[in-house]
Amino acid sequence: MQKVRSVIPQRTNSRKMTKTRVYVIGVGMTKFEKPGRRADVCYPDFAKEAITKALQDAGIKFEEVQQAVAGYVYGDSTCGQRALYEVGMTGIPVYNVNNNCSTGSSALYLAKQIVEGGNSDCVLALGFEKMERGSLSSKYFDRANPMERHITEMGELTEIGAGPMAAQIFGNAGKEHMKKYGTKPEHFGKIAWKNHKHSVNNPYSQFRDEYTLEQIMKSPQVVEGVLTKLQCCPTSDGSGAAILASEAFVRRHGLEKQAVEIVGMEMASDPASTFADKSLMKIAGTDMTRLATQRLFAKSGYKPQDVQVVELHDCFSANELVTYEALGLCGEGKAGEFIDAGDNTYGGKFVVNPSGGLISKGHPLGATGLAQCAELCWQLRGLAEKRQVPNAQLALQHNLGLGGAVVVALYRLGFPGANKAKL
Repeated sequence: MQKVRSVIPQRTNSRKMTKTRVYVIGVGMTKFEKPGRRADVCYPDFAKEAITKALQDAGIKFEEVQQAVAGYVYGDSTCGQRALYEVGMTGIPVYNVNNNCSTGSSALYLAKQIVEGGNSDCVLALGFEKMERGSLSSKYFDRANPMERHITEMGELTEIGAGPMAAQIFGNAGKEHMKKYGTKPEHFGKIAWKNHKHSVNNPYSQFRDEYTLEQIMKSPQVVEGVLTKLQCCPTSDGSGAAILASEAFVRRHGLEKQAVEIVGMEMASDPASTFADKSLMKIAGTDMTRLATQRLFAKSGYKPQDVQVVELHDCFSANELVTYEALGLCGEGKAGEFIDAGDNTYGGKFVVNPSGGLISKGHPLGATGLAQCAELCWQLRGLAEKRQVPNAQLALQHNLGLGGAVVVALYRLGFPGANKAKL
């Protein structure tokens, strides 16, 4: 009996020390498009296309997927099941996730945890959205709004106007940065100019038009003095999917050449400083991003300067600007210099949003995080064609939802010696 007792703790401790590595083995997405552009297409159609592409990319059948996490913001309960049933009805567990604009990466985060915990070898993360045209708005008026405290706190610091609330939240963050650090309206315009330019090479992008900086600055004002229409992301319809697997699954199926390892992934909600510090930037989520980022780099052993390519949440150009500093891509108050030096695009220190970002690619809320994952996997596998970032070895993802939730992640090739571009 004494020997048995001494063995049990050793096994438990050994199990705690073992961490399952998680890989993205297949990705797929639809072209993002204007809401309602095709009257005969609905969210199950978008989801089916994204899932089918991810399965084809991985070279596996749907029957090998053991669990699924589906993310969407606008829809009834169990929309995830309705979408998945278009591909197969295998009786697997399906979890439905809604975490505002970070919904897609929240689904990815949960899928990773399932694999990492050893509960399944192969898990699907799915995101989709069928949206209404125009700016986002509340749907329920007989209960507490999850953003009411953010808006109340913002109202104590600045005047609330008549424009779209999300644009005001991020626009006011940009104004605070201008006041505090001397940032100019042109800096926000240059971000939009860059992202529109990048999108020209992305066939999945909703908008693929290139604009001059003057055109961007002279487009209609959305938040006076800081945001114009061409600096704001559109609402979109679309879907994205990623298939995650354990190392055992990867090796069993011979997928080492394309497996992209999720080096680390962190999620955070609003810390107390979001409201306590009386900052418009923090109300817009900068401290939430900073907290998750610090955890990510501390645990992974990497630092921001090790990254080559970034997909970050540019719902508005002002958010991309303040996020540079929160992610550690540049020093506090240095975002303007970072932009002027061209360190956010090809030839600079990082290439940020080679896909065109939300501003050009579009923003179907549930799909955005999965589309970011897809783009970064393509970049690391050398499959991004004209938008390929040279020597991309470490990729950073940032997906933000007000209210609040943020997900940041690092990716690298899982088996770099085995990798070969998949044509």
